[in-house]
Amino acid sequence: MIVWQTNTQRNFRIVIPELFHEMKKVYSTLRGFDVLKITKYSFGSIVADLEMTISKNMSPHDLIQKSEILIASLTASLNLETTGVVDLTMPHNPVKYGSQQQLVCTSQEDLSTMPVWWQKKDNEKAYSITNGTEADMTLTTRTSRLTLKNMSAFWEGQYTCEFHQKKGSLYINHSASAVMDVALLPNIFITTVPEFPRCRTMEDLLEVRGKCLIREDNETYTVTWRSQDMLAKIIPLKADYSSGEAVYAAETGVGCNSPQQRPKLTCTFHNILNQTRDASFDINIIYVGESFCEAEGDWGEAKAGFTAVLQCKDTDGLRQRKCSDNSTWEQEEADCVNKNVSMLLRSAQVVDIGRGSLNENAEEVFNRLGNVTNNSMAINTVSNVKATVDVLGVLSQQQRLRLNGSGVDGFLESSSNLMEKSLEKTWTEKKDDGNLSLAETYISSVEKLIEAANITTNNTLKNIEVATCNKEQGSGCTNTAFGVTVDFDSSDNGSVATAGFKQLENYLPHRDEKYGVNSIVVMTTTQKKHSGSVVVKIKFPLLRPRPRNVEIKCVSWEYATRQWSPRGCEWMGPHDDGHCVCSHLSSFAILMARDPIVLPGMAEITIVGLSISVMSLVINLVIELIVWRAVVKTNTRYLRHVAQVNISLCLLVADCCFLASFKPHEIPEIWCKALVMLKHFCYLSMFFWMLCLSSTLLHQTVFLFHNMSKKIYIRFYISLGYACPLLIVLITFLTNSGGAEGVYFSKETCWLVYSGLFRGSIHTFIIPVGTIIIVNVFSMVVVIMKLLDHPKNAGSPDDRSAAKSVMRTVILLTPIFGVTWIFGFGVTIVDLSSGIAASLVNYVFILLNSFQGLFILLTTFLGDNLTREALLKHLKKRASVGDSSMTLDTTLKK
Repeated sequence: MIVWQTNTQRNFRIVIPELFHEMKKVYSTLRGFDVLKITKYSFGSIVADLEMTISKNMSPHDLIQKSEILIASLTASLNLETTGVVDLTMPHNPVKYGSQQQLVCTSQEDLSTMPVWWQKKDNEKAYSITNGTEADMTLTTRTSRLTLKNMSAFWEGQYTCEFHQKKGSLYINHSASAVMDVALLPNIFITTVPEFPRCRTMEDLLEVRGKCLIREDNETYTVTWRSQDMLAKIIPLKADYSSGEAVYAAETGVGCNSPQQRPKLTCTFHNILNQTRDASFDINIIYVGESFCEAEGDWGEAKAGFTAVLQCKDTDGLRQRKCSDNSTWEQEEADCVNKNVSMLLRSAQVVDIGRGSLNENAEEVFNRLGNVTNNSMAINTVSNVKATVDVLGVLSQQQRLRLNGSGVDGFLESSSNLMEKSLEKTWTEKKDDGNLSLAETYISSVEKLIEAANITTNNTLKNIEVATCNKEQGSGCTNTAFGVTVDFDSSDNGSVATAGFKQLENYLPHRDEKYGVNSIVVMTTTQKKHSGSVVVKIKFPLLRPRPRNVEIKCVSWEYATRQWSPRGCEWMGPHDDGHCVCSHLSSFAILMARDPIVLPGMAEITIVGLSISVMSLVINLVIELIVWRAVVKTNTRYLRHVAQVNISLCLLVADCCFLASFKPHEIPEIWCKALVMLKHFCYLSMFFWMLCLSSTLLHQTVFLFHNMSKKIYIRFYISLGYACPLLIVLITFLTNSGGAEGVYFSKETCWLVYSGLFRGSIHTFIIPVGTIIIVNVFSMVVVIMKLLDHPKNAGSPDDRSAAKSVMRTVILLTPIFGVTWIFGFGVTIVDLSSGIAASLVNYVFILLNSFQGLFILLTTFLGDNLTREALLKHLKKRASVGDSSMTLDTTLKK
């Protein structure tokens, strides 16, 4: 074809002859020139198709020189295609299936350019031939040898060898073409109708039809049949062609009188070169008296202990259903794959055989895969999803693969489509066959493909988001995917990709029943391997809020053990729930414990402590009853002992309620709610009575000679000790959804709800108690100051005795003032997952407060001189009365 830039206003009757004359003048000087003719032309610039015949061997260099002269004289561009300059040597047709063949392409002289091979089959596009698993080329500027290692249907068609020469506006293509035919062999599926012939009597001769199914192709096969242990002659039937399949059938018969025999039917396909491939089928006869499963739906009768097989309808694959030994049908197992998906998998398996560029073939497969997976209903079976994931798996094994442009788009689109919520059941259906699960294959394949992909911009799809950044010397880089922030740092430079996956956390195998996945899965990888250390800081938004004292693990997927592993990752603690730091690249997630941390021995200490406290508090009340008249002689002492009695009574009831609700899961919810309200009221009431006691002591210390009005103070104390707690409990109950579970109280703990700092019903307990403890501590400080001031006023200071007085005061007042509960603030604030300090605070709180009743007995009742003396006096009096009675009794007996 020649393109001549000339004045378009000139008459074509003049232009075309002028062009022909100029071309003939130049090319007629070539050796062997025979005929030149213009076959077609068009106007604008003059575009003419020409055909030239050379009767003798022509030098390609001469053709170039003459063409350059023509281009110069016409100011035109020239595209030439030659035949005869290049010779293509082919094997004799047809070639054997599975054989190795060599094609040789040779030019008449060195053309100073490397040849290109093309193959075109039927109506398909032309594929360039490259080095691959089934093709091997050796190239020189004159000769090229193409070795095809495994001849199959892929390699039949027309082959073209081309040498391209370009010089300025001259382009010459020297080519040679030839056709190669391959004698094919089919994949065979064989069965019989019926699949399990059943004998009614031992004399029966059962008719059986054998069927061999193949995909229809261009080969003309000769099919022969042979049998083993058959009683009847085999009669071949006419082949049936439909829906791209060919069915070859034959009829025969089997007997019922020889249960030891196992008849077998075999079909053999012969191609034009007499190569063969066969398939055999054992005919399992249901003999008289043998167990079998009755026909059901598509399934005919089947022999017990055997598996029936059917071909899938309108899809590729097989359906299987076992008839158990007890003659009942088991669940059907179908491996039926959508034909489009099946074709994609076959295409993926041959992307690197050498028929077309690996990258271009993979790009085409990914584009088709994206379109197929867009319709999730079309692939909504385990077999379809498995085949689709297998496509990703096969392509991820191609180490030379480099994805660009639409290939990246198709890969990401199909990867996202596979995570659709509508496909959830296909991912979670368990098959414990020892092989990798679908999710494991998926994540491994996607990771390798992301490494092979040239991703330069952020890509956000419905279920997958990929972000990239460039790590430069002296700085890190940050990616964000679905709200997860990943900071990457390393001594090496390069591109860093982070991918976030929705739903994948639900599909990866997880064997640790104590922990559950509580974040999306995030993958971080680099396009080149990093030789130095890496630091990956990840901030996950949690899928579910972390309750208090619940441990979190930062984990990465470990391919060797096929499970989540905390190795190389560290959780940054409860102050930043979703923050992880890892020292390697992988796929990451967060695991959260299903239950809060339980400190060892905590339950035992609590039960023992509360039991002792309950007994101690009962003793306290008994002591008060005994010594009341002896010690209560002033208004101040009266008020003090009234407060002590009410403190002991409230704590006794509260501790009993605590013991009653110690195992929340064993009591009804209504009882749990009632016990929570009672504990809430009694513990608050105890602290308000402690406030009464501390105010009495403070008044007595500061206003030493002021008389207290017993009636006024008693009314005030009762209002403060019972009315205020009752009001707090009722308001809390009503404002928290009427005492609803999870709002006012927790069924799991049978106590108030803590939802965070200043959140939850627990704060209606913490705030009043905290305020009272502060007031009580203030009262203690005032008392201590007065004690320290007393020796100075007396004129005989003694540091040792002052210190003893202070220590004694602190020890005596701490339990009855509830100061030990100050550790409860630490328990509330400090999370058990923080470490050993948090555990220590919890142990101290439990030890001090579960034994609070005992401490009150020892410090307040037995530690008070007047109370102790009155008690001892009472006991001695009872003892003396007892002795007198015994003496009198002895005297009377004498």
